[in-house]
Amino acid sequence: MLRSERQEMLRTIEMETRMTQGFTGVAALRPEVMEAMASVPRQEFVPAHLRHHAYANSPLPIGNGQTISQPFIVALMTDLLCSEPNDVMLEVGGGCGYQAAVLSLLVSKIYSIEIIPSLARATTHRLQKLGYHNVEVRQGDGYHGCPEHAPFDGIIVTAAVSFVPRPLQEQLRPGGRLVLPVGSPHSVQELMVLEKKKDNSIVSRNVLSVAFVPLTGGHENSGPGRAS
Repeated sequence: MLRSERQEMLRTIEMETRMTQGFTGVAALRPEVMEAMASVPRQEFVPAHLRHHAYANSPLPIGNGQTISQPFIVALMTDLLCSEPNDVMLEVGGGCGYQAAVLSLLVSKIYSIEIIPSLARATTHRLQKLGYHNVEVRQGDGYHGCPEHAPFDGIIVTAAVSFVPRPLQEQLRPGGRLVLPVGSPHSVQELMVLEKKKDNSIVSRNVLSVAFVPLTGGHENSGPGRAS
């Protein structure tokens, strides 16, 4: 049963990709991204009572007011990073670890930051149990990134921010990409891709309207980072 549900999830992702091509500019996701989506057992990342919904193309609650993103958005954000096998990535908002598990199959190392201690502990145990040993989960405030391991080849933020955190821009390697949802929980959020050029300038574009839970940590008055 799970195999057929997983196949249906992949077909839905492909359909959603075609339907949103006019917004995203992405006609088809990279084969390696689809292979990663097919490989990761999504049912292991959702609460037991929701496992029968694990492969539905919708977000699901994981406790503590947090959610696991819908499969299409996970796949799209993974694809937008344009990762390479030797890349070192940063994830802000680790949640249950599903996004990190998918990305871990495509890169060398991921540092994943989760602010909620109980989620960080549970996710560390889950990822180790499932064999995703190139993900290091850290409990802390992801707004500040992980400067001791910067610069990163790519950064993914899986919670909405009202502005692009300047520390994350600074910790991005030239040529790298930052993928994140920008907007408040009660207004339109836009999935954005920021690319740092060789001269350290930042070029950004809006990809798609989305809905994410907010990044916590109380940084609304910290001032916006600039993107041009």
